[in-house]
Amino acid sequence: MTARPAEILRRNGLRPKKEWGQNFLGDEGILAALATLADVGPGDTVVELGAGLGHFTRALAATGAHVVAVERDRELVPVLKAELDGLDVEIAEADAKSFDLRAAAREAGQRIVLCGNLPYHLSSPILFHLIDQRESVRRAVLLLQTEVADRIVSAPDSREYGLLSVLLQHVAEVRIGLRVGRQAFTPPPEVESAALVLDLLSAPRAPVSSEQRFRALVKAAFAQRRKTLWNALKTLPGGRDALGRAGIDPQRRGETLSVAEFAAIERAL
Repeated sequence: MTARPAEILRRNGLRPKKEWGQNFLGDEGILAALATLADVGPGDTVVELGAGLGHFTRALAATGAHVVAVERDRELVPVLKAELDGLDVEIAEADAKSFDLRAAAREAGQRIVLCGNLPYHLSSPILFHLIDQRESVRRAVLLLQTEVADRIVSAPDSREYGLLSVLLQHVAEVRIGLRVGRQAFTPPPEVESAALVLDLLSAPRAPVSSEQRFRALVKAAFAQRRKTLWNALKTLPGGRDALGRAGIDPQRRGETLSVAEFAAIERAL
């Protein structure tokens, strides 16, 4: 049985870094459930972002997959090496926000699976990084703040629907795989968590001419919620004219548009 996070920290004279959002998950039942959501086995490569004390890493390695454990905290890297000695785990001292997923996929010779218990304040940058390198990833299982996960899976015309909802639903099937209470973590965070499961599509859900322009369009549409598209897109070159060409009522609001409708506007730009 793996030692609990508090015991490993105490043994190594460490404390969680609050400013880094370190909340360690040690519940073996939850960790096993998360590893099951990853759907990996022998021959697969998993990149785990923010490996921490190695509890999730160990659960992933138990599937038979090769695990690349990414951790930027220099105090935790030697702990990981000691805790995971003898397992098929490669430890990379690197930043999760910029870790090269394409290089990991090239080395693996296949698309990788991405996992991680993400620091809440870094979830958005990491998700944008995933979108940018998604051709290298077939599935992602990411533990996020419940509010963020619910926003990503929300439907148009709902209060939660927003920028990340559109961008991720454009390139992936999205769902909540598991909800995790705050007391499962050491130390307990102030919010509940949820495991977001992303199955990356082989092609975007709706074609666009430029992904950079598509992102700029969606960002402008949600920059000031409750604004009509006519007002929201006035600073986007050609934005207002594109609404007419795409057959979109300019009095609608961004949060009412489907992924396909956003893509139609982008193609009309």
